[in-house]
Amino acid sequence: MYRFMIAILASFLIIMPANSAEKLTVLLDWFVNPDHAPLVVAKQRGMFKAGGIEVDLIPPADPSAPPRLVASGQADIAISYQPQLHVQVSEGLPLTRIGTIVETPLNSLIVLKDGPIKSIADLKGKKIGFSVGGFEDALLKAMLGKHGVSMDDIELINVNFALSPSLFSGNVDAVIGAYRNFELNQMDIEGKPGVAYYPEEHGVPVFDELILVAKNDTINDPRYKTFLNVIEEATLFLTNHPDEAWKDFIAAHPDLNNELNIRAWRDTLPRFAKRPLALDTNRYERFAEFMKSSDLIKSSPALGTYAVELK
Repeated sequence: MYRFMIAILASFLIIMPANSAEKLTVLLDWFVNPDHAPLVVAKQRGMFKAGGIEVDLIPPADPSAPPRLVASGQADIAISYQPQLHVQVSEGLPLTRIGTIVETPLNSLIVLKDGPIKSIADLKGKKIGFSVGGFEDALLKAMLGKHGVSMDDIELINVNFALSPSLFSGNVDAVIGAYRNFELNQMDIEGKPGVAYYPEEHGVPVFDELILVAKNDTINDPRYKTFLNVIEEATLFLTNHPDEAWKDFIAAHPDLNNELNIRAWRDTLPRFAKRPLALDTNRYERFAEFMKSSDLIKSSPALGTYAVELK
C-alpha cells in the first residue's frame, strides 16, 4: 500500500506543473512603453523567476478595463492610476493599492515654446484642448485658479487624443493631459518644442501616476510581496545601470527602439518609485480631499480600505 501511494503521488507531481501556484497575471494600463521598464527588465533578466514567480504581462485591448477585470477576479494585479483608484473605490469597486511604479505625476499642461503663452495667466480667453474629461478638468481648474483664471475664462475643446497635433495646427493654445515624458519629446523631435506646466507646482496635490492594484480579498497573497520586492530590485538596477537596462528592454521589445522611446526612457527613470511597497499616507489623504473638493468623488473611505503597505 505504501509503495502504491508513493507511485500515485509521484504521478500527480509529474502531471501538475511545478510552478503553477506561483503564476501571476499582471494587466498593463496601456501598450508596453518605458513607463513599464521595471516590469519588463525584471522579466527579461529572470528576476521574477529567481524570486519563484512566473509573471505574465498583458497589454489591454481596452485601457479602462484592467482594474475592473482585477476587481472581478479575472486577473491578479493591474497597473492603474491613483486618481482613477479614488474614483473606482468611490463607485464601490473592491480594489486596493498594493504598490507604486511611477511616484510622481506625468500629466501636464503644455504650450508651444515659441507661442504667445508665457505663463498660465496668459491662458485667459484662450482655447485649451483635452482628451478625457473629469479629472483633467479638475487639474486644469486648480492650475488656472492658482493664477487668477477661471474655467469661464477659457474655452475647452475636446481634441480626442490629438494633443500635440491640435497645438501644431493652432486649433488650441494649450493642452491638458499631455505626458511630460512623451508628448514633450515628440514635439521636440518634430521641431516644434513645447513647455510644460506641472500640476504639482500649480495648485494640485502631488499624486502617484502609476500604481499596482489588487482585489481587496487577495491582498494577503504572499506572491504580491515577492512581486513587489522584485520590482524594487529591478528599479534599483535601472537606476544604477540605465544603459544595460535599456538593452534588456529593447531586446524584449525591439519595435520600441526609436528616438521617442529613448528620450522617454531617460525622462522616466528618475520618476520610478525606489520603494514600490511604501505607502505615503499623507499624500493619499491630501489627494483624496482634492478629489472630493473637485466633486470627482462623493466621499472618501478610510485609507486602509483601499491603499496598504504590504507587510
